[in-house]
Amino acid sequence: MSARNQPMPPSPSRRNFLRVGAAAGGGLLVGFSLAGCKPEKRNETPPEAAVGKAASKAAEEAPGLEHGAFIRIDRTGAVTLIMHKVEMGQGTFTSMPMLLAEELEVDLSKVKLEQAPADNSLYSDPLLGGQVTGGSTSVRAAWEPLRQAGAAARLVLVDAAAQAWNVKAGECTAKNGVVTHAASGRSMHYGELVDAASKLPVPKVIVLKKASDFTLIGKKHARLDSPEKVNGQAKFGIDVRLPNMLVATVAASPVPGGMLQSADETKAMAVKGVRQVLKIDNAVAVVAEHMWAAKQGLAALEPVWSDGQHAAMTTATIVADMKNAAESGKGAAVARNDGDVSKPAPQGGRVIEAVYEMPFLAHATMEPMNCTVDLRADGCDLYVGTQVPTFAQGAAAKLTGLPPEKVRVHNHYLGGGFGRRLEVDFIAQAVAFAKQVKQPVKFVWTREEDVQHDMYRPYYYDRLSATLDDKGKPLSWSHRVTGSSIMARFAPPAVKDGVDPDAVEGAKDMPYAIPNVRVEYVRHEPPVPTAFWRGVGPTHNIFVVESFIDELAAASKQDPLTFRRDLLDKSPRMRAVLNLAAEKASWDKPLQPIPGRRVGRGLSTQFAFGSYMAQVAEVSVGDDGEVRVHRVVCAVDCGQVVNPDTVVAQIESGVIFGLTAALWNEITFDKGRVQQSNFHDYRMMRMNEAPRIEVHIAQSSDAPGGIGEPGTAAAAPALANAVYAATGQRQRKLPIVAAQLKKA
Repeated sequence: MSARNQPMPPSPSRRNFLRVGAAAGGGLLVGFSLAGCKPEKRNETPPEAAVGKAASKAAEEAPGLEHGAFIRIDRTGAVTLIMHKVEMGQGTFTSMPMLLAEELEVDLSKVKLEQAPADNSLYSDPLLGGQVTGGSTSVRAAWEPLRQAGAAARLVLVDAAAQAWNVKAGECTAKNGVVTHAASGRSMHYGELVDAASKLPVPKVIVLKKASDFTLIGKKHARLDSPEKVNGQAKFGIDVRLPNMLVATVAASPVPGGMLQSADETKAMAVKGVRQVLKIDNAVAVVAEHMWAAKQGLAALEPVWSDGQHAAMTTATIVADMKNAAESGKGAAVARNDGDVSKPAPQGGRVIEAVYEMPFLAHATMEPMNCTVDLRADGCDLYVGTQVPTFAQGAAAKLTGLPPEKVRVHNHYLGGGFGRRLEVDFIAQAVAFAKQVKQPVKFVWTREEDVQHDMYRPYYYDRLSATLDDKGKPLSWSHRVTGSSIMARFAPPAVKDGVDPDAVEGAKDMPYAIPNVRVEYVRHEPPVPTAFWRGVGPTHNIFVVESFIDELAAASKQDPLTFRRDLLDKSPRMRAVLNLAAEKASWDKPLQPIPGRRVGRGLSTQFAFGSYMAQVAEVSVGDDGEVRVHRVVCAVDCGQVVNPDTVVAQIESGVIFGLTAALWNEITFDKGRVQQSNFHDYRMMRMNEAPRIEVHIAQSSDAPGGIGEPGTAAAAPALANAVYAATGQRQRKLPIVAAQLKKA
């Protein structure tokens, strides 16, 4: 999910930002606001978020602590961070402790994590406005608050030691969880100091480390969650086991808006192990002693559906409606309007026009949707992996009539999110079914149910035109985006003057210096549920912008790299990563020929999620049209890097994710139904098909940018432009169709 770049209000004072106190049973408790605090001697203004009164057990144990996140240091010196973000493979369970440990001066192995409960007042992300993990915001939002909290805890511990020894705090140092007074040779570990430290005030001045003094940040570190994922100890939502628990699998109406008409319970109940058949308006579930029995019972159930008004819906009808909306421009909202794009082309110039389309896409997370519900008269417990615990809590409270505090969300590792687990449809469905059961039930979607009842990345239909002068330089650029508005549903206040900021991200703020630019947005809602998908708006806009820029370069008979460079004078960081990627990819040297195949190289640039990136893709195309990606070179400036290994891993996974979608993925409809069902027809890139990926990180001391999604957004246009270089055929519609690339 994407976070907007908005002017930031003044940061809260340190007095309101940090508090220290005693933890229950002894020890030090540090409460701090995730809104951050302006550090001393630095010219940065962190974002602000609402900070409410504490409602958690931790806050009750430490009166006066009224702030969102908590750090506990016990008498053994063990450090516990209440983790406000979830781990879905992106590395937050390593990067967040690194931020804390850097300033606290403890070994990273000493930092343990507890998943935060659902509570917006305590754990709201200032960039997202809620307890949400998404938008490549985790490090960006926690960069200062966690370091400030770690530094504050270290300083009060040093003060406690100095008072105990009757020396000046400035004569003491802290390292590896130990405070030392070098002059006298005395030392005490943090655990010996926590009780005294809990009675001291937060220092008035907190100076954070300079980048040159970092011992953890910027250094490679193995993922802290890897061992338990490798040895099988890690618990995902689908791994939950509760006493007296049953298992259910579900089937929902195959057509959006359809309803359950009937189901043969007799056949289902005849399956050994089946306990109950549950029905709600648009879905049915079979509850059994284990998953196999539930699946067999569902197969025997043979539900009959009333398809409703969308029974005749096809991909063709959806696209035809979008085309009409795009061409008419009715209701178009202006996202950007610089200069005058209506000026005619000068003598010797020309106008280039194009239409780009991108398909519906499923998330296809490795762990399909699941939720275990233990619903009782006095409360409800949800065991799930979700990116939005408070949304889950709210949905369950609404359905059950319970107050939110009676709904407890037990969050687990997520077996992939990609934006899918920003939605709570599967959780609400599970709770609706659970109201008919008297014991805990784990509801698990099959892969087929998961693919065919996803909330999809929107279909986009884009119209573009540009005017070139007689030398091929762009004078104007017009871009009309047509698609559904996720933000209008997910966060309505974000939509201003009819513009969905996510739908135009990467188009409105493209980096190229063109004097006349107009970007419009036409909201068009198909009868298909849409949601955020890894990279969201930029995954479509970067493809469109970078593909069309390549078209303009070809029309002006210029090298794509040179053409871009000439338009990036006002974006030095972008130009720098473009040059770095081109250098590492040996852009100025021809590709080695491959017998029987056409070879090509393409590039893309992007600014999204606070990071600058350029990618170069090398491909070959066979006579049968099959595309192989051999190499991808990526250069990234994501500001200060916390863990380089995480940056590389996220870009590698993002590139694979983006290439997979561009080469093969699309969700299509016929008779109202999704045509794809599993990995045989919604395929993933296989290991033998994966390219060599090289990641080059530009050194920077700027504030961190996001890294979870940029790799995905930049991959498709680099690939498409490489295919054009190899075949001379533009790829204006994804996925790439091999049959259209066959050699005549």
